Parts: sequence; structure tokens; C-alpha cells
Amino acid sequence: MKELVVISGKGGTGKTSLVASFSVLAGEKIMADCDVDASNLHLLFNSSVIRQIPFYGLKKARISEELCVKCGDCEDYCHFGAIDNSFVDGLSCEGCGVCKLACRAGAIEMVEHIAGQIEFSDTEYGPMVHARLGVAEDNSGKLVAEVRKMARQIAEDKNYELIITDGPPGIGCQVISCLSNADLVLVVTEPSRTGIHDMERVLSLVEHFDGRAAVCINKWDISASNTGEIEDICYSKNIPVVGKIPYDMTVYNALKNGIPYIRKKDSPASTATLGIWDSLLKML
Repeated sequence: MKELVVISGKGGTGKTSLVASFSVLAGEKIMADCDVDASNLHLLFNSSVIRQIPFYGLKKARISEELCVKCGDCEDYCHFGAIDNSFVDGLSCEGCGVCKLACRAGAIEMVEHIAGQIEFSDTEYGPMVHARLGVAEDNSGKLVAEVRKMARQIAEDKNYELIITDGPPGIGCQVISCLSNADLVLVVTEPSRTGIHDMERVLSLVEHFDGRAAVCINKWDISASNTGEIEDICYSKNIPVVGKIPYDMTVYNALKNGIPYIRKKDSPASTATLGIWDSLLKML
């Protein structure tokens, strides 16, 4: 079994659109949307949720009215200002547990709470695992790890040889959680100054965790000079640039219609994506 993880140093590079097109091209596989803060891969598929399981985040503090002596120690020690007049604001509580240690009356306990849902969907291109966070809940690496774990279990049960993971942008704990045990990491970037800067950061992160990386440049023709700089950086790091996708209005028209752009077979973006997919399969 192989896992292809697609990430980007910044948002808006076209990462999810590319993953959707890969999902059309791949044979038997399962898709995992690990961009749990903005899970939107399912919007490009004719999908239906078939099962949900609760996701439990960090424990939250709860104060017993019967045991509380109103001493105010918990409020004084809470660094996040989550306790007021012996009432815990669940949105502000970070689950650190300091208030429980400070409570002399033993009136505080840390309790489980549901932070979101992990969802299993059927799509026209195969099964998919994704997540839906509750309002103002923490976007943690724990949820990413759970989504990947569920996807791997399904792949093993169905004897699928490939997992395609849509990872989150940036370099935070969610991205780190996506990198563990990945067979290949595709970094999608764009030829802008911020795109170059953030690509270098995420490539350094992949290198730190001994990951195997490749780079794809989206909308490469909006700045040929910046594209050349990206290629030079990748060459110096011995990282392959597996392809360059031109700016193509067909992509935006496909997105407006809620379909992967690869289905527009005669477009320049689709032609470039086919070449990228062939290169990735060889690397996998």
C-alpha cells in the first residue's frame, strides 16, 4: 500500500483541485481529506455520507457546583481566562488542567467532549474519509491522525494499493501529522514571492522528517522568472519538479460546476496534470 500526500506551504495554490483530478485518474484507491479546518474535497464529487463517528478533542474542565467553595483559585490560575465566577467557558478552555491542580476542594474534573465528526462517504470515484469540526474547535494533529488511520483501515480491508491524501496548508502540527509514514509528498506551489517562501519552509519540514518530496508548479506561466527560481531551488535540493500546470480558465469553470477539471480532457491544465500523474506513479 502506498500513500501520496499532497500539501502546500500556503493556501490557494490549487492543491485540492489537483487531488480531485488525481482521484479521477487513479484506479482502486481511497481518498482522505486531512485539511480538516476547511474540508472541501467532497464538494467536487457526487458524494454521500454513509457513516459518522464522533471525534473527541482535548478534555475540558467542568466545575461541580456541589463541591465548589467559590475560592477563586481556578480563575486566578487559568491563563486563558476561561473561568468566571466558577463557570467554565468551553470555547476558551484549552484543556491544560491547571485549574484542576489548583482546586483545593477537588471540584474540577476534566471531561471528554465531542469536537467534531469523522465522516465516511461514497463518491463516484471511490470511498473517502473526511472530517467536520465543531464551531471554534481546535484544528489538531490528532484529528488528522484519526482520518488517516481510518482511511488506512478501509484500504487494508478492501485491498486497495493507494491512498490519496489532501493535506492542510502551512507547516503546523496538522501538516506534521500528515507526513508520518507517507510514501511520497507532493508540494504544490505557485510562482509568487509568498509561494516560493512558503514552499521552502514546507520542503524543509519534509526534509526534517526524512520524507520524500516532489514539487508541482501551478499557474507557472503567470511569472516565468519566479518559476525559474523555484526550479533552481528544487534542483539545488535534489527535489524533482514533476510538472508545471499553466493558467487555464477551464479549471475555474470546472470548479464552478463542482467537477474535477481533469474531466475537461482537451484543456492545457488537464494535459499537464496527466503528465504529472504519470511521473508520480513512477515515483511511487
